[in-house]
Amino acid sequence: MGIKALPDALTLARNLELDLVEVAPEARPPVCRIMDYGKWKYEDAQRAKESRRKSTKVVVKEMKYRPKIGGGDFETKTKKVEKFLHDGHKVKITIMFRGREVTHPELGRDILDKIAARTEAYAKVEAMPRLESRNMTMVLGPDTKKAKNQRADEKAAAARAAAGASAGSPGEAGASGASSRPAPPTPEEVEAVRAQRAAAAAAETAAAEETAAAEEQVAVESESDNG
Repeated sequence: MGIKALPDALTLARNLELDLVEVAPEARPPVCRIMDYGKWKYEDAQRAKESRRKSTKVVVKEMKYRPKIGGGDFETKTKKVEKFLHDGHKVKITIMFRGREVTHPELGRDILDKIAARTEAYAKVEAMPRLESRNMTMVLGPDTKKAKNQRADEKAAAARAAAGASAGSPGEAGASGASSRPAPPTPEEVEAVRAQRAAAAAAETAAAEETAAAEEQVAVESESDNG
């Protein structure tokens, strides 16, 4: 922007209620731009923040083992390796040989193979085992695709287990309810009850008739006595 055009640019920026910002001061002539400087500064800070968020800092952790490591120490160290991988870090596994142990590199290779197999579901071998002087090393890195598939499988298994439990509960309740209710009577039992009721009714009728006949006899005898 030429010097003569600067007043015109300032006037235009003020009329638009914007700012006149010098964007290339080293240029000849310097370059200016009409913009909302506050808005541009905010958006630039947001872009920088998003860029920092997406840039993942890769940290390489190291875990050292001995060829004749005990089971407890192996578990403790390997759990730390697993945590490092789950946190997104790479892990350098180092087997340290001492003295004549270096003549048996297969001991170190066995340990590295066990660790690789244990973390296979969510990690990958980025540097294959190799012997350097008295140390054997291997580098593991997190495998996001494998980890995602593993989480999906775990969620699916949990969903299937929950569905099986919810499906089994009503069945168990129904079986319990069915066992607590009495069984319906058989046709023979129904007929027997009907016969008992009919016999009881007939006995009541006969008893009533006998009572009525006895009362009538007493009345006749009383009349005879009075005559």
